[in-house]
Amino acid sequence: MSLVNFELVEPVNKDLRALIEHLDVELVERYPHETIYVVDFDDPKVKEMTFVVAYADGKPAGCGGLRPLHDRKPGEAPAMELKRFYVAPDCRNMGIATRMLLYLEEKAAAAGYREILLETGIKQPEAIGLYVKHGYSPIELFGPYVGDPDSLCYGKVLPA
Repeated sequence: MSLVNFELVEPVNKDLRALIEHLDVELVERYPHETIYVVDFDDPKVKEMTFVVAYADGKPAGCGGLRPLHDRKPGEAPAMELKRFYVAPDCRNMGIATRMLLYLEEKAAAAGYREILLETGIKQPEAIGLYVKHGYSPIELFGPYVGDPDSLCYGKVLPA
């Protein structure tokens, strides 16, 4: 197996941006006429996000991000949204997605967050399988995904 390491990066990181561009191309291929939910890198709030790039043998292999959710109702646990989670096609089936997901969960828990929510699409069975395998359960559509027939949302309570 390749040597894989994870680096926390800033939103301007060129490897992060290139991986996200590849993700967007793949999503447009799967959903040519549907909405793609991107991260607006011009939004000042993007600085609140945590981004990670996975490197396999020094080569950018995947990325993911966590965005704090500020619109929680009173009494709801502090939560983050998993965003822009992607592994390059030539690096799939190497365990990178699992390790990166667990890495991001650890970062969220260490920062005091108790839940991770996410949105994925109905045409992404690989992603759905990964999330379910790691304890994510279907939840109601939230935020910008409400009413989107191509969206599925999942959530996971993190250990305290």
